Amino acid sequence: MKDAFGIPQSLLVLGGTSQIALATARRLIARRTRTVWLAGRPTPALEAAASELRALGADVHTVAFDALDPESHEVVLGKVFAEGDIDMALLAFGILGDQAHDERDPSGAVRVAQTNYTGAVSAGLVTASALQDQGHGSLVVLSSVAGERARRTDFIYGSSKAGLDAFAQGLGDALHGTGVHVMVVRPGFVRTKMTAGLPETPLATTPEAVAAAVELGLRRRSETVWVPGTLRVVMSALRHLPRTVFRRLPL
Repeated sequence: MKDAFGIPQSLLVLGGTSQIALATARRLIARRTRTVWLAGRPTPALEAAASELRALGADVHTVAFDALDPESHEVVLGKVFAEGDIDMALLAFGILGDQAHDERDPSGAVRVAQTNYTGAVSAGLVTASALQDQGHGSLVVLSSVAGERARRTDFIYGSSKAGLDAFAQGLGDALHGTGVHVMVVRPGFVRTKMTAGLPETPLATTPEAVAAAVELGLRRRSETVWVPGTLRVVMSALRHLPRTVFRRLPL
């Protein structure tokens, strides 16, 4: 169970090699979390992540999970929840894609959509149902400010995150009053391996800063978290700009 400050004893990470997710796991282990499940494709990177967290004192397990195989989600995640209650699930998997390439090759765009949206809907519903069955827990969903308004340079990725964000908000409303808490996290540009080589946007942040925001959101039982917080005001302004003006911005 969570402590009085909302910090979970047990954590399930969907997307077990995500740098943001691992930064969050490290921060939570330093506070109170003792059991961690890392769900992801079986790779040396997943095992290395598990070893790193074990060195911090956590009891860490790995489970084979593929966002692109939604038919397996109920069985795979069901086995995790059968081992004991999960206080927090962090939905952290996703791919950026290559906008220029994917516009010419729609199969690439479809893979972005299937990973970031379809796979997340499947995993999110399975996880939410399991949390509801146990009567408590938080589902934290890593969204993105890219979903707030589609930009010319990343509208494929942005549209997938817009769908995920809307889904997570609706799921949170559906679960209100059940004991299950859904929190949507909207970071801006995060300096990770996924964004390496890309030009940084203003207000760029780090995985550690996102992790700190997640912890604070859990303590406050927030429904939406912006990282950094200033982006809430910035995106509110951008969202209401006329399209003719928005198209001319160097975004």
